[in-house]
Amino acid sequence: MIINSDINVLGGLPDFNLIPLFLDESSKSLNLKSGAHSYTLIKTNKSIREFERVIKNSILVFRNKECEALLRSILTKEAISPSSLLYLFWHTSTNNELLHYLNEKVYFPAFYSGRISIKQSEVDACLKELRESEPPLQKWSDSTIDSTASKYLTLLKKFGLMEGTRIKTMVHPYLNDNMLMVFIYWLMAIETKANILESSWMKYGFLERQVFIERIMQKKFIKFIEVNFSGDKLKIESTTPYNEIYDILTRS
Repeated sequence: MIINSDINVLGGLPDFNLIPLFLDESSKSLNLKSGAHSYTLIKTNKSIREFERVIKNSILVFRNKECEALLRSILTKEAISPSSLLYLFWHTSTNNELLHYLNEKVYFPAFYSGRISIKQSEVDACLKELRESEPPLQKWSDSTIDSTASKYLTLLKKFGLMEGTRIKTMVHPYLNDNMLMVFIYWLMAIETKANILESSWMKYGFLERQVFIERIMQKKFIKFIEVNFSGDKLKIESTTPYNEIYDILTRS
């Protein structure tokens, strides 16, 4: 398992406006003194460079051209919005193994059991248990683990999945039709299994399996996907190029 402290840095990012900026190819030659500060509340070049490193390490990494096309099209159309933040949660979870692990062990069990909150002590306990088996984490002090647990919950809030300050409560997202299609295209882009029902990423759709099946079988989605369902097997194929799907969805 690849473990780093990017969650700490991302959780401390004052705003996400730097993400579209660094996605832009022109940011490679960006003069920080004259350019980046107009996009963000971050004051120092040193901080901006640290956030740039983590953004490019945990967010602007793509498994394939389809994932990149989705992210680019959404950020081009939306910049930072509730919809793009939701996609950023999915996308970042595929790039950061520790984030995905905490989602699997802490966030989604709480979400699908109908709970209204997650305590920092739960995340803390999860990290300390993982530390027993993962050498990279064995170098982390208790204070580093406490900080990471806190920043993890803050990061979920930044993605729009929790709300509140001292006591954070869970937001239970409902995917509208557009974001449901985006989720399906993202799922098809990252999943190697032919049967989507076997995908461990299904839970990221915030839908119980039967509800998910019922929704995607609706006729209104025929122009975007081809669905083959045989009871225990579900195969989905895209019918629209990845670099066009979000624009088409938001125009229809």
